Amino acid sequence: MSPLEILLFSMAGLFLLGIPIFMALAASSCITLLCTDILPLSIIHNSLFDGLNIFPLLAVPSFVVAGTLMEYGNITNQIITVVKQVVGRSFGGLGICTILACTFFAAIAGSGTATTAAIGAILIPSMMRNSYKPEHAAAITAAGGTIGTLIPPSNSMIMFAVLGNVSVTGLFTAGFIPGFIVAFSLCLTTYIIAKKNNYHGDANFKFDLKEFLTSCRKGFFSLFTPFIVLGSIYLGIATPVEASIIAVAYAIFVGVVINRCLTWLHIWKAIMSGVMVCGTVVVIVATSTLLGKILTLENAPLKLSEMITTFSSNPVVVLLLIVGMLYILGMFMETLALIIILTPVLMPTTNALGIDPIQFGILMVLATNVGMLTPPLGVNLFVSSRIAKTTVERVFVGVLPFLLALTVCVLILTLFPSVSTFLPHLLGY
Repeated sequence: MSPLEILLFSMAGLFLLGIPIFMALAASSCITLLCTDILPLSIIHNSLFDGLNIFPLLAVPSFVVAGTLMEYGNITNQIITVVKQVVGRSFGGLGICTILACTFFAAIAGSGTATTAAIGAILIPSMMRNSYKPEHAAAITAAGGTIGTLIPPSNSMIMFAVLGNVSVTGLFTAGFIPGFIVAFSLCLTTYIIAKKNNYHGDANFKFDLKEFLTSCRKGFFSLFTPFIVLGSIYLGIATPVEASIIAVAYAIFVGVVINRCLTWLHIWKAIMSGVMVCGTVVVIVATSTLLGKILTLENAPLKLSEMITTFSSNPVVVLLLIVGMLYILGMFMETLALIIILTPVLMPTTNALGIDPIQFGILMVLATNVGMLTPPLGVNLFVSSRIAKTTVERVFVGVLPFLLALTVCVLILTLFPSVSTFLPHLLGY
C-alpha cells in the first residue's frame, strides 16, 4: 500500500470507530510515518509546533469569551428588546425577531452555536408562549444560528483565511452581502411558516416611536458593540486579533459599569468557555498540520484536482461538486474541523480553475454551516431542541424549509461570484 492509502484507510477506520477527530488525525499520521519512510519521526513535534504558532488563531477564543460575556452582561437582552419593538407584533414577528437578533448577535460573537444558545434561551420560550410549536420555535432559532459564522467577525472565516492564505479582513468584508441575503431568505421562510400555521405576533408588543427610542437609549452601549468591534478593524485601528480583545474589554465595561450585572463568576465562566473552544481548535489545527504535510508530499491535492476535473473543468460544476461533498461530510464532522482539514486540500484545485479564494471561502463557510442543521451531528439542532424540550427528529423536520432556503443561497453564491467578491474588491482586498 502507498503512504496515501495507509493514511486514508487508517483515518477512515478511526473515524468509524468514533475516535475523537484530533486523535484520529494524529494516530493516522503517525501510523503512516511508522509504516513508511517518507518523513522522519522528528517531523511530528515540528509540525505540531508549526500548527500552534499561528497568531490569528488567538481571535477564536477571544470572540467566544466576548459572546459569553455579552450574554451574561444583559447585552443580548437589550438587543432583542429593540428588535422586538420593530417586528414583534407583525405576523410571524417573534420568529423574524429571532432571525434578526441572531444576525445582530452574529456581528459580535463569531460562533453559530453561541448565537443559537444565546438567542434561543430568550426567544424560544417567548415563541412557545405565543402558540409556536416547539419544533418550529427550535427550528427557526437553529437556522438563525447559521448566520453566526457568516456575518463577521467569524471564527470559521478566520480559520479559512489562516489556512488558505487569504486576508482575514477581506473575508470579513465579503461576508456582509451574503450574510444579509441569508438573513432575508430565513426571514421570508419564517414568514411563510407563520402564515401557514397562523402564528401571530406578540400581542404585548406594539410599535411606539417613543418607546422604541427609549429602548435604543437604554441599550445604546449594547447596540454599539458591533460598531466598536468591526469599526476598529475596517478603520485600520486594530487587527482582527486585537479587535477580539477590544470586544472582550468592551463587553466587560458594558456588563460591569453600564448594566451592572456582570460578576467575577460570569467572567470566569466566559474565560473557561473560551479555553474549552481554544483547546478543541488548537489540537485539531496542530494535528491537521502534520496530516497536511503528508498529503502534500504525496501530491494529494493534485490527485484530488485531477479527479474532480475528470468530471468537469467548469468552475461552477466543480463548486457544486465540492458543495455536495461538504453537505455530506457536514453531517458527520464539525464545521471548524471540516474547514481545517479540507481548506489546504481543496484550495489548489479552486485556484487552478481561477475561482476567487474569497468567493470559495464564503461558499465553504456557508456550505459547512448546513451541517449544523443536519443529523447525526447537527449541533444547532441539539442546542435548540434542548431549550425547546422537544426531540431532535421533530426539530429536523421543522428545519427542512430552512435547509431549502440555505441551498438557494448557496446556488446564488455559486452562480454569481460578485455577490461575495464585490465589496472586498471595491476596498482593494
